[in-house]
Parts: sequence; C-alpha cells; structure tokens
Amino acid sequence: MSGLILVFFLALLCAYLMRFVAGRLRWSVPGYSGVIIVFVIAVLAVWGQSLD
Repeated sequence: MSGLILVFFLALLCAYLMRFVAGRLRWSVPGYSGVIIVFVIAVLAVWGQSLD
C-alpha cells in the first residue's frame, strides 16, 4: 500500500514541476490531471515489466 501512495505522491510532484517549468519557459501549461495520469500509467507499466 505504501508503494501506491508513493506513486501518487510522485505523480503530484511531477505535475507541479512540469507546470512550474512550463510556466517559467513560457510554454503552454499542461493540466495537472493529464500529467498525473500519464505519470501513473508510465510508472505502472515499468512496474509491470519488473514482475517477470
């Protein structure tokens, strides 16, 4: 369970950093939910590959 909590915490941190960097570089700022969903899917895919 703590691993799942860590994934969501890292997703929130990644979303915040992506929005901060995009804002500083004057790029279009992505939504939090999009970044979180992509990050969680990527982490779960990597975790699934490690189960073999």
